[in-house]
Amino acid sequence: MAVDSGLKDDLVFGDPNAPRFQGREESVEEFVRRNLGAEVFERLIEPFCSGVYAGDPSKLSMKAAFGKVWRLEEAGGSIIGGTIKTIQERGKNPKPPRDPRLPKPKGQTVASFRKGLAMLPNAITSSLGSKVKLSWKLTSITKLDGKGYVLVYETPEGVVSVQAKSVVMTIPSYVPSDILRPLSSDAADALSRFYYPPVAAVTISYPKEAIRKECLIDGELQGFGQLRPRSQGVETLGTIYTSSLFPNRAPAGRVLLLNYIGGATNTGIVSKSESELVEAVDRDLRKMLINPRAVDPLVLGVRVWPQAIPQFLVGHLDLLEAAKSALGRGGYDGLFLGGNYVAGVALGRCVEGAYESASQISDFLTKYAYK
Repeated sequence: MAVDSGLKDDLVFGDPNAPRFQGREESVEEFVRRNLGAEVFERLIEPFCSGVYAGDPSKLSMKAAFGKVWRLEEAGGSIIGGTIKTIQERGKNPKPPRDPRLPKPKGQTVASFRKGLAMLPNAITSSLGSKVKLSWKLTSITKLDGKGYVLVYETPEGVVSVQAKSVVMTIPSYVPSDILRPLSSDAADALSRFYYPPVAAVTISYPKEAIRKECLIDGELQGFGQLRPRSQGVETLGTIYTSSLFPNRAPAGRVLLLNYIGGATNTGIVSKSESELVEAVDRDLRKMLINPRAVDPLVLGVRVWPQAIPQFLVGHLDLLEAAKSALGRGGYDGLFLGGNYVAGVALGRCVEGAYESASQISDFLTKYAYK
């Protein structure tokens, strides 16, 4: 993804003698300014945080939000030192071979499905068959005197009770906060404190001739998209060049753009109409990608999530541990928390987190079977 950075040739990185923050958790902004300098933060990292988390880097936790980079400094005394040490360790302990069943991307690592990401959950549903229950709303969880739980659901067929040895809750944290309150008020309080700002996705299309010539390569709009620093005076967090990334997303002669607007620094989007959101995105695009006199875009979809992406703020990991510890103290073995506020917001991390949860559940059920 391209970032309109405006970086200068005389870019100065962070002060190598700047003291590390001792005794408290650093924000992303504090960490980056200390290690890489103000300009790298303002032109690169700030828009990156907006694009990934729709967040405020002055409040996001470096340790929680970008743990891999944070651990480099912990391991090697600096980002560069940690990188060198990590490379050396990888040479001594190579990764296991790639699963031969996985597809091999050609020339890029960005991928989707022919009919969009919905194909993934639809395929899982097809594989699981009748085990997947739609329109079932969980209303309460009760722990049995022995082992296991009773879950009560509101369903299209009426109220249904299900007995289970273990429960995995991968829904947004504010939902289990309400459901778990009768079991553990401490866990519920911790889960209720995670913050989810609003984000809107605006999908629009322009004729190809609407793209500024300087933005074309060999006559085509190429690349992943754009992330935009707040200093450029735009509302849109970022734009994905959908029709450039994936085939058959737009007819010949048109481009399809997926835009995100809102986030932690622009929560007012929830009070805007769909047309106002489209106008804001179109206005921003005409500043850097679309010719100012181009025709109005074709609007294909506007979706607003009032509570969109969990923010990994300073203190996030402590809150998560507090929720898990409270459940443990209450004797609620076999009740697991998961989802993107636990594993990470990226799709890949959610998948990895699912495998991690599956391993924990398997270990629990194995012990359960022998008690």
